[in-house]
Amino acid sequence: QVQVVESGGGLVQAGGSLRLSCAASRTSFSINAAGWYRQGPGKQRELVATYASSGSTNYADSVKGRFTISRDNINKAVYLQMNNLKPEDTAVYYCNAHVIYLSSNWNVWGQGTQVTVSS
Repeated sequence: QVQVVESGGGLVQAGGSLRLSCAASRTSFSINAAGWYRQGPGKQRELVATYASSGSTNYADSVKGRFTISRDNINKAVYLQMNNLKPEDTAVYYCNAHVIYLSSNWNVWGQGTQVTVSS
């Protein structure tokens, strides 16, 4: 079964930083493109940032200038650097990755990682 594993969540004070990681469960798999989503308490899941296979990125207006999505140079992991965090960034963050291996590919969701920003 193809999985992606997220890590890097936690509790941070407002103004602080966290870096989330998303990697395929097998080192032989690669991540071609990915998106980070989040779901806050009582809210619907929303798109935070995307990284396309071309390397282009896109961000929600609420995180522009504070968050940066990137991919490592061997296409094994995708990151979300979050700076100047605000209490309204509190949510479970999910990675959605397009994983490839040889001629196969999958669209995979991670299990989520909790980010809590205290005021």
